[in-house]
Amino acid sequence: MGAYSPEKTIFRSKLPDIEINNRRPLHAYCFERLADFADRPCIIDGASGAIMSYADVDLAARRAAVGLDRLGIEKGHVIMILLRNSPDFVLAFLAASHRGAVATTANPFYTPAEIHKQAEASGARLIVTESIYFDKIREFAQERGITVVCVDNEDPPEGCHRFSELLASDERDLPKVDIHPDDVVALPYSSGTTGLPKGVMLTHRSLITSVAQQVDGENPNLYFHQDDVLLCVLPLFHIYSLNSVLLCGLRAGSAILIMKKFEISAMLELVQRYRVTVAPLVPPVVLDFVKSPLIDSYDLSSIRTVMSGAAPMGKELEDKFMSKLPNAILGQGYGMTEAGPVLSMCLAFAKEPFPVKSGACGTVVRNAELMIVDPDTGVSLGRNQRGEICIRGDQIMKGYLKNPEATRNTIDKEGWLHTGDIGIVDDDDEIFIVDRLKEIIKYKGFQVAPAELEALLITHPHIADAAVVPMKDEAAGEVPVAFVVRANGSQITEGEIKQYVSKQVVFYKRINKVFFTEAIPKAPSGKILRKDLRAKLSSPFPSA
Repeated sequence: MGAYSPEKTIFRSKLPDIEINNRRPLHAYCFERLADFADRPCIIDGASGAIMSYADVDLAARRAAVGLDRLGIEKGHVIMILLRNSPDFVLAFLAASHRGAVATTANPFYTPAEIHKQAEASGARLIVTESIYFDKIREFAQERGITVVCVDNEDPPEGCHRFSELLASDERDLPKVDIHPDDVVALPYSSGTTGLPKGVMLTHRSLITSVAQQVDGENPNLYFHQDDVLLCVLPLFHIYSLNSVLLCGLRAGSAILIMKKFEISAMLELVQRYRVTVAPLVPPVVLDFVKSPLIDSYDLSSIRTVMSGAAPMGKELEDKFMSKLPNAILGQGYGMTEAGPVLSMCLAFAKEPFPVKSGACGTVVRNAELMIVDPDTGVSLGRNQRGEICIRGDQIMKGYLKNPEATRNTIDKEGWLHTGDIGIVDDDDEIFIVDRLKEIIKYKGFQVAPAELEALLITHPHIADAAVVPMKDEAAGEVPVAFVVRANGSQITEGEIKQYVSKQVVFYKRINKVFFTEAIPKAPSGKILRKDLRAKLSSPFPSA
């Protein structure tokens, strides 16, 4: 139970703290039990069927690190990994760790301007990518003397090194590197609670701590173990997949099945073929899963665990999803890049499981403290009181790269990271996310949570996807409006949608206006990009 003091109410995990040796390099921690796992499958390439054992991956990563060294990469240098999911992504990230370098991960579908901005801000000296994305960075890299490495087997474009050249290095030539626990190893970019994307400095200590909180200790089977086949369909350039899929999977000794991109029929085929046991997903994938007519054509009985995070999942969607997977347990987690990233996790998978509450995202992770704070007064709040979620522990970020002001605005003097998320902790220490601090809609002082209305909207059979944002109103201050993607062939009207919602919510939660759109803008994690939708409201044609 959460410890109480007259000054602060601090919430802790239902599980006891564990001893975490986070004073070593990340790669050494992940492969600590290599002798036990050496011959076991580590990486399965879903596209080709090729399998690399743990010994194969460890050796290839060390060889790639030597290759980075020969290309001039030294301790503290930044390399950008601009790749879709692939075995090469894994090797490039681990190679950077071995060399004492920093990996900044970027979405290869970014525009050239977005890639250039991150590469410049991070100080990237080398970019690992595919030939199909080379044109996005060709001139930029040439002008700044940035080395480019392509992972394709065929002849790379002119001015691009082959990744295979790095892998041909002699691992015995790897320089000895003195890596400190507080050295940065990963540099994902995040907007945090507000503003433009910023480099989030995650250290060897913070990532080891986060992974250990999820899979180490006396309850090692919280999520997965060495007999599991772990689906890796979420993008590795996002911290959720990088940490809670790849790094946790490596530490646990699981087989990691990598999909280059999400496609529902291909995913179902791979789950059946490789008898996937653990499926980390996000709600948009779950929605596609539920609405696909292909599901009943595949044997998905091997799945025992489904992890969902990055965005809330409504009860109706949750129920529909789990009805398709009768042998599985669903647990929703909660994370934020700056938090390392996992703040809370469902304990339904523990050896002594706790009941799963619909809508809950578990309890705070071990070896960490969580506090609910009144966003207006900064006062610590007790159970069942809505406030900003704050987290403290070794797993949180070191800070934002070259941005001390943003760091101070996010991590206070006592070490509490302020998430910008509004939530409550109930009598059983379960955490429920209400919404983002700046996304709450205030209708004449009443609070309206967009996530609640979105969960309602997407359960309608004629709605494929939806998002709710505030629109300024002279009388009410703000009113909720919806952006809606119609299901294929549907001609559902604005009036029908308003009526559907108004029958199920209190008057101040009713949808004021509906804008039909072809797609809801989302980050790779699945989170709705509400700022993009709010920007549309200021245009003459919001649905365009």
